[in-house]
Amino acid sequence: MRVAAIDQGTTSTRCLVIEDGGGWSVAGTRRHAQHHPAPGWVEHDPEELLRNIEAVLASAGAVDAIGISNQGESCLAWDGETGKPLSPVIVWQDSRTTANLAALPPAAEVRSKAVCGLPLDPYFSASKLAWLVKHLPAVGAALEAGRLRLGTTDAFFLDRLCGTFRTDLATASRTGLLDLSTGNWSEEMCTLHGVPRQCLPEIAVVDAGFGQIDGTPVKVSIVDQQAALFGHDCRKPGDCKITFGTGAFLLAIVGERRPPQSDLLPTIAWHRRGEGPTFAIEGGVYDAGSALEWARNIGLFSAMEELGSFEGPSALGRGIVFVPALSGLAAPYWDRQAAPLFIGMDHATDRRDLVRAVLEGIAMLTVGLIEAAAKVGELGPSISIDGGLSQSAYFAQFLASASNRSITVAPMHELTALGLAELCGVDVRGARTAARTFRPDGTVGADDHLRFARAIERARAWRH
Repeated sequence: MRVAAIDQGTTSTRCLVIEDGGGWSVAGTRRHAQHHPAPGWVEHDPEELLRNIEAVLASAGAVDAIGISNQGESCLAWDGETGKPLSPVIVWQDSRTTANLAALPPAAEVRSKAVCGLPLDPYFSASKLAWLVKHLPAVGAALEAGRLRLGTTDAFFLDRLCGTFRTDLATASRTGLLDLSTGNWSEEMCTLHGVPRQCLPEIAVVDAGFGQIDGTPVKVSIVDQQAALFGHDCRKPGDCKITFGTGAFLLAIVGERRPPQSDLLPTIAWHRRGEGPTFAIEGGVYDAGSALEWARNIGLFSAMEELGSFEGPSALGRGIVFVPALSGLAAPYWDRQAAPLFIGMDHATDRRDLVRAVLEGIAMLTVGLIEAAAKVGELGPSISIDGGLSQSAYFAQFLASASNRSITVAPMHELTALGLAELCGVDVRGARTAARTFRPDGTVGADDHLRFARAIERARAWRH
């Protein structure tokens, strides 16, 4: 079996061809523009994303099946008759709806957590979709005409490419509109936010089949992070992975029952045909790769190869701290008003110290996610990581020491695509070769954790 696994992410669209036995190759990669029309706003052009999917898929050649992963919470509006976008894609990082959510009734947060498992945060799709309905005349006109479609990016892609207006249960669980107990859209949450339920897509299991593209079946559609969780071979309670892309996202399997409310979020990992849903807990760092991209743009380093090793004690150990809150702080803080912070520099501080502090700051926020996950249930003996930052030996070792846990880095780092292929039915065991493991070495101590916690408190609520 030969599958085209399309990873439509925040900064690029990639297609890998993966075959039985685990052989794989990158068929194509296309980057897309990030638009920032106002402070805190992040948008993509939906037509550009669609063109990029078509381009990388064309590079794959003949395949037996297609799997597509999506950005999760990013969403848009479009015309159900013409397929024309009526809005840009509002990206998961976008915080324009902060004030709208703050204006909701005091009990709304409690109800959202009870029904959806999610707090009222601009990260999730619900308030973004409500904003589109309220503020864009073309969206309102389409609603009145009965032609409006609203959804996450996967529903738009599938509608345009396959003529199928569907989303999967895992993606739906990231919207803030799904009732986790029923697996259906919540009328209560739709009414709370002002999202017309009739405009939302049908919900299906991840491997339900989503139509065809030029005769090739689209077998699987799922959120990128959940696809990566599957690609890491996480199957049993306690299995945990962290993906470092634009943001950093931890997911840990909890089993067949919805987990109790905690500092992390209950989510659906996947729901496959013939099975019940598998639940996970999820927590994120809004800015991981994007913080490094910012550091590169301001001249702190030029190439990722510079981040593999550093001399001497850590920046944190020398009192130099960076809080990577360019888009605010996600779990467990949920503070969109937090701001990035460098502190502790002196006349001897140089660029290498600062970029090292950026790496360590991302790792320290990630440690907070690991600690929160461990409070929900016992984690496995090792945490598996992937994504761009996992390729830095310094970062992986620092994370192991700061978390006091073994960190495993798989040599095959395209885990989202691997998960897609496996969900499509490909035998990928040959791609899972020996991983590299980093173990705690005692170089990050209690004083370092306290120092970072103090910096977090200084960064919080800065934008109020």
